Amino acid sequence: MSTVRQGRAWRHDLGRGEPVGTAGEGAGTDPRQLRLLGIAAAAEATTLLLLVGVAVPLKHLGDWPLAVRVLGPLHGLAFVAYLWLVLQSVGAGLWTRGEAARLLLAAVVPFAGFLAARAVARRAARAVEDRPGA
Repeated sequence: MSTVRQGRAWRHDLGRGEPVGTAGEGAGTDPRQLRLLGIAAAAEATTLLLLVGVAVPLKHLGDWPLAVRVLGPLHGLAFVAYLWLVLQSVGAGLWTRGEAARLLLAAVVPFAGFLAARAVARRAARAVEDRPGA
């Protein structure tokens, strides 16, 4: 399946599995969307660390389950938002499928989300530098 940009919409054609052009380095990079993805990656990583490192020990060692009841849904919301933004950016041709798989894997490994946020920030900085008139 190939993807062709038409105005603000994307049209998918049956055929090759990769988007038209090369995803990532220069294909239709949108710095605003990349910044949102970086913020979501950092938020997801932070809530994961708080949930696993603070709330779960408080629940099991301190007999205080309220922390998990609060942070669990908060982390779930951050994870779903991050997942949605990764899928949107793949659809927009900003990442290859392999890069997206690494971004999604980083969402379930503690501390790896911060590395993903850093990688997204670098790509956003390059997108701003590569913009015409910048």
